[in-house]
Amino acid sequence: MESSTNVPAVELRISISETEPLIWRQLVLPETATVAELHGAIQCAFGWKDSHLYAVAGHDRAGKKRIIMAVDDGDLPAGSEVAAGVRLLELFDAKVPGRSDLEYDYDFGDNWTHEIDVVGPAVLEGNAITCTGGSMRGPLEDSGGVHGYANVVAVVSNPKHPEHQEAVEWLEFVTQESLAKFDPTGFDINDANDHLRLLARRLWPGNVSDEEVEFVLGPVLWFLNQAGPDGLPLTGAGYLKPAVVKRAMTELEWIEPWNANVSTESHAAPVRVVRERLQEWKLLRKNKDRLLLTPAARKLIKRPTMLWHYVADRLASPGHEGVKLATQLVVHWELTGSKPPWKLVDEVVQLALHDRGLRTTTGADIPLDWARGLRIDVHQSLICLRLWGSTKWGSGELELSDAGIKFLLDVQSRLQD
Repeated sequence: MESSTNVPAVELRISISETEPLIWRQLVLPETATVAELHGAIQCAFGWKDSHLYAVAGHDRAGKKRIIMAVDDGDLPAGSEVAAGVRLLELFDAKVPGRSDLEYDYDFGDNWTHEIDVVGPAVLEGNAITCTGGSMRGPLEDSGGVHGYANVVAVVSNPKHPEHQEAVEWLEFVTQESLAKFDPTGFDINDANDHLRLLARRLWPGNVSDEEVEFVLGPVLWFLNQAGPDGLPLTGAGYLKPAVVKRAMTELEWIEPWNANVSTESHAAPVRVVRERLQEWKLLRKNKDRLLLTPAARKLIKRPTMLWHYVADRLASPGHEGVKLATQLVVHWELTGSKPPWKLVDEVVQLALHDRGLRTTTGADIPLDWARGLRIDVHQSLICLRLWGSTKWGSGELELSDAGIKFLLDVQSRLQD
């Protein structure tokens, strides 16, 4: 986020009704934040997975009845409002502490009701969301509501219970952690704030600067500029010549001690992957013994901002439904920091392909190794760009940079069109 201007905010205490001990979080959000943004903050703070519908219902600060929600198909029930169109300052008076007449309901099957108290006015530096307090681990998704979750906690805590083993297996599958690491009383405020900080950067990314465009597109621009009007020479087998490979590895800072002497594409994966992607994206083309700029590349090479949008559009329009779906998943995971455990990530892709109705040419389910191939293909496209704030090859950084977030938000918006 680029702004350091202080903004008026409201501090809210949000508690899950009927939980014992009470599960609660205290959040500070800009008064101008929308209900959709409040929803995102609650999801992060409690550790929900944002996999169900939600609504905020009750009376606003003027006493008017409000039902505010977001639905998958955009067809809202009569009398309800779109969550992205309602701001917190319409609903809560920060100067009047106490119980509001609005509740946030999540998952209309399990019925998790969150009561909202106004703590008071606050000030935030720029567009941010912070957690100032809380207690207890957030409940497990799809655990059967307040009483179902309480039962799960009780059963896994009692080795003598007849359903203990079954409950433990379910819990360990859902959390991908051992029972020993499951602590229903645990709450890590630093972890909550890490997730909220990433959410705020995603919600309010700011404008893209020229410097950010050129940094993200660094490898792409390097290859296009090297090709220039005359193209890049190729070997008889159609690969870049050793001198070009060596220059790319050095000037793009991809050299590591273990690959300091590489001079062929077969031993320089970054060069090979980027070269292949630029051909797939129709920015470079082979012509006899040279790699030439395409007409599109000749138009875009001096217009980096247009090139940014061109590459984003290529990633969002791969021409194959399976690759597009894998791209949607990978981009979402990167932006939200919610990638599934590595043991399950390919199964999640496989399940998403199945749910979309995609099958092999013989009508069989997509094999797991195909799903893995799609995910790897998408990942390799992303690492052709500098999205993690480093010139090193791959996603060595733990978090996306601000520029990386802006680029992937561009891709995500195109995937939704």
